[in-house]
Amino acid sequence: MATILNGKEVAESLLDAVKKDVELLGKVKLAVLIWSGNSSGQIYVKNKEAACEKVGIESLRIDLADSVTQEEILAKIEELNGDSSVNGLIVQLPLPAHIDYPKILKTIDPRKDVDGFHAYNMGKMLLDKDFEDLAPCTPKGMIKMLEHYKIDVAGMDAVVIGKSNIVGKPMAMMLANRGATVTICHSKTKDVSRYTRDADLVVVAVGKAGFLKTDMVKKGAVILDVGINRVDGKVVGDVDFAEVEQVAAAISPVPGGVGPMTVAVLLANTVTAAKKQHNM
Repeated sequence: MATILNGKEVAESLLDAVKKDVELLGKVKLAVLIWSGNSSGQIYVKNKEAACEKVGIESLRIDLADSVTQEEILAKIEELNGDSSVNGLIVQLPLPAHIDYPKILKTIDPRKDVDGFHAYNMGKMLLDKDFEDLAPCTPKGMIKMLEHYKIDVAGMDAVVIGKSNIVGKPMAMMLANRGATVTICHSKTKDVSRYTRDADLVVVAVGKAGFLKTDMVKKGAVILDVGINRVDGKVVGDVDFAEVEQVAAAISPVPGGVGPMTVAVLLANTVTAAKKQHNM
């Protein structure tokens, strides 16, 4: 049976460290802008607010009306950029269709970009792992989970399924920074299983329930499941967990795997941003 990569346990350990840092800093504030029509995002924001309260981070929520204009969002971001009491700033996706997200993202001060999506923070990751201080939360969470379980990716053949800027691309770079040989598969890849069958590590982020099957996995591989899908009222991942667990060496479950790490790393990034702003 595979080792279960318990994200809840790893996240709790990380949040304990965050809480100690917050106590030393005295005050840390995270601002979240969210569109009122973003129903899925409302759940994530509530989880973030609960986590903030747990570690002593002040959470500032700004609700955006359906009628919000591009100019109003940009003005609010500029206001928060200039507010020295705000250490971290995120815009919860998705936004209304009439909003130009790239322009919104470009306006966020990269020193407060705790989601790690600004081009400045993404670009730094190309240099070396030492420049991943404000890296995207989900990939960074997976790296911390691997480190916690002492899984060294150096020399591994790794496959990342999915090429989003939020998960796939940054995860591939972070694995490469640690010595893995990385292949990125996506919707245009002709035969994904051709790559996964020989992989030592597979990261799945495609949003398709049960996408990764046993016949696509090498015995003894490490599997990281980023998927969140609802099937018959249950939350399941992109991996056929019950079957793949039988052949994998280690696997992250859904729920309770990567998800908790994403929130924990967001708060860790907020503390990192606060320290930099205080020249610590």
